[in-house]
Amino acid sequence: MNPSADPSEVDTASWRGQNLRLVPAAATAWLGTLSGLLGGWWITMLCGAAAVVLAITAGVRARRTASRWVAGLGALAVLGVLTAGPVALRIRAAEQDDLRAAAARGVEATARVVVTERPRPVRGAGYADRRAGTRLVVVAAAVDAAVTGERVVDSAGRILLLAPAEGWTDLLPGQQVTASGRLAPAKGVELTVAVLSVRGPPSALGPAPWWQRAAESLRTGLRDLCAVLPEEQAGLVPGLVVGDTSTLSPRVESEFTDSGMSHLMAVSGGNVAIVCGSILLLLRVLRVGPRTSAAAAAAGLAGFVVLAGPAPSVLRAGVMGAVGLLALALGRRGSALPALAFAVAGLVVADPAMAADFGFALSVLATAGLVLLAPRWAEWLVGRGVPAGYAEGLAIPLAAFVMTAPVIAGMAGSVSLVSVVTNVLAAPVVAPATVFGVLATVIGPWWPPAGRLLVRLTEPEASWLITVARHGARAPGAVVAWPDGWWGGLLVAGLLAVLLVAIRLRYARILLAVALAAGLLVFVPVRALAPAWPPASWSAVACDVGQGDAVVLATGEPGRAVLVDTGPEPGPVDECLRRLDVDRVPLIVLSHLHADHIGGLESVFEGRSVGAVAVGPGRAPAWAWQQVADETARRGVPLLELSIGQRLDWPGLSLDVLGPRYVTRRSVREQDGTVINNGSVVLRAGTAAGRLLLTGDVELAAQADLMAEGADLRAEILKVPHHGSRYTAPDFLNAVAPRAALVSVGAGNTYGHPNKSTLDNLVAVGASVARTDTDGDTAVLLDARGLALVRRGEPRGPPRS
Repeated sequence: MNPSADPSEVDTASWRGQNLRLVPAAATAWLGTLSGLLGGWWITMLCGAAAVVLAITAGVRARRTASRWVAGLGALAVLGVLTAGPVALRIRAAEQDDLRAAAARGVEATARVVVTERPRPVRGAGYADRRAGTRLVVVAAAVDAAVTGERVVDSAGRILLLAPAEGWTDLLPGQQVTASGRLAPAKGVELTVAVLSVRGPPSALGPAPWWQRAAESLRTGLRDLCAVLPEEQAGLVPGLVVGDTSTLSPRVESEFTDSGMSHLMAVSGGNVAIVCGSILLLLRVLRVGPRTSAAAAAAGLAGFVVLAGPAPSVLRAGVMGAVGLLALALGRRGSALPALAFAVAGLVVADPAMAADFGFALSVLATAGLVLLAPRWAEWLVGRGVPAGYAEGLAIPLAAFVMTAPVIAGMAGSVSLVSVVTNVLAAPVVAPATVFGVLATVIGPWWPPAGRLLVRLTEPEASWLITVARHGARAPGAVVAWPDGWWGGLLVAGLLAVLLVAIRLRYARILLAVALAAGLLVFVPVRALAPAWPPASWSAVACDVGQGDAVVLATGEPGRAVLVDTGPEPGPVDECLRRLDVDRVPLIVLSHLHADHIGGLESVFEGRSVGAVAVGPGRAPAWAWQQVADETARRGVPLLELSIGQRLDWPGLSLDVLGPRYVTRRSVREQDGTVINNGSVVLRAGTAAGRLLLTGDVELAAQADLMAEGADLRAEILKVPHHGSRYTAPDFLNAVAPRAALVSVGAGNTYGHPNKSTLDNLVAVGASVARTDTDGDTAVLLDARGLALVRRGEPRGPPRS
């Protein structure tokens, strides 16, 4: 191949060099099954029958000309028969399942099921007295028997159990269990016939197969071994090795998603390639023959699949890896595309629901990109002077991005612009981390010191991956909002096609290079020299931390600020402080101990000096008080209690403690959410922009007490109580008479915050309202025109109504 060849010639050559004979058969199975799942089983039957007729007709002509496509047409005919027969009948059985009809009526049911996958946790941010974490799990199962009322339902379909985490988290594939609850229709186009919302723990538990118990023991051993690592790394390593994200930090999970690296925590072909490749490399050094090597790698593959569990992604990776090893054993090393086609067809026939699975589509497209595009792009880069290793490192993630971006955009409604860069930076450490982790998992139970040593060897790699993901997620424009659905996916595909065509044309490449250079010269200096955020001389910032509170108060010293509340989870408040260049926090005030005000506390300490943490007299809920006490003790930071009348001063900032004046005699165990809200610390901050009243979540009773006690509530800026709930008295707003109001609230929350009547009352008293769910971080400052509200990314201006 000519190294200086045009990229268009490279791509054409890559297609000519592949054996495409099995592709029509695989496409028939996949698209025919997908059509049936979307429109009805009869469409799948028609697609299969049409494929059979086409194969027979074309086969007769091909035999006359001795065409090399005869074998492919035979495969097309076989897949057509399978699609029109068994696959269509399985879709029909799911459509007509009696449990589906019962689910449509929303009746109560008791089902005896067999668990088919490990329970998947559903994490939630903390709110009120509910701590952040996993409260629910989703359990995929196959129905063995079901009863609705007194009627036995004839069903052998798939079902999803939405169950409490307690009692259900530790179930293993292969276990029989009985569950009771209310049925609901299943969403999506898969073969799942119903969703059962379960109440209470499982009953009549059966034993799990011995190999599943052994695999769970190894996974538990790996989690225990990872206790020697820092918290974030300890949660990440099991995810990298066996896809176990049960102890993964929500912050790390979010950062991996935003930076386009979440696939590293789902067992996929990459894990299989690393495990099998390591075995094959070792046996090659020992000069073992290809068939024996393939057999040994197949044994390792089978063990790894059992270890990771029978999730769809694991089974996909296992099947594709097995086909590749079979090709190696038969001495057919250049058959990557036929192996992929065979695996696609086999998986869809074995499990028709795969055809509608986004993960399956991403896996197939990414693999196709690696087979068809990456090798040729790498050669093209080598021909232009890029070293071979670097060329492959660039070509592989770029090819995967080009092939999968349309599906990701249509599925998620967003596009990660940093995923290629982050995956290039991550690639060198994934393999050693996986190998060390697998070895630790296998060796640890028998030789714990060696297991701990191997786990420690994964720490540098895990730390590097977290660093890459964190900086990737922080990059400006890391995730771009995009239209979701079919149109969004097609739009991305069209843009990528235009870009690839443009790159093939010499003058278009020059224009693209000029446009990129101009963009870098214009926008980068502007952002570096005159960043839009934070605005100069800001006095206070309401951070966008989701459904929770976090307000930063500037002192007269750059980089030093007081923080009131920390949001519902680690991460968002840390990012807000980082954007404000705050590295010293003399005081953190926790207005009260609800989860949406204390959840981000631990992340405030990261890379910052903290002088003290202050609370009010409340100690409920008990778990939250213990969490705050433990965190401050671990950090060696004083934990203080504020009292009414106390005044705190810093250069450019003062805090007066006005409340809580609401008094309760209830014990900690008896205090409900309203009592805890009314016990919020109320502060009046003196800032360069004016007085700011910080109200926590005080409700009607506490607001009335503040007014009755004659507290001076007048303030130019109000942090609206309780995320703008309806429990805000108009008289209280009149007493404050704010010119600007900050509502800290999460987008799309289910609590009805902020309430329309509260917003109307704020406008009626003459306040301009800023909401973090629509405006993001919002700064308050005083400029030449007076009091100003600046939304992140918007030009400075006066308060707007």
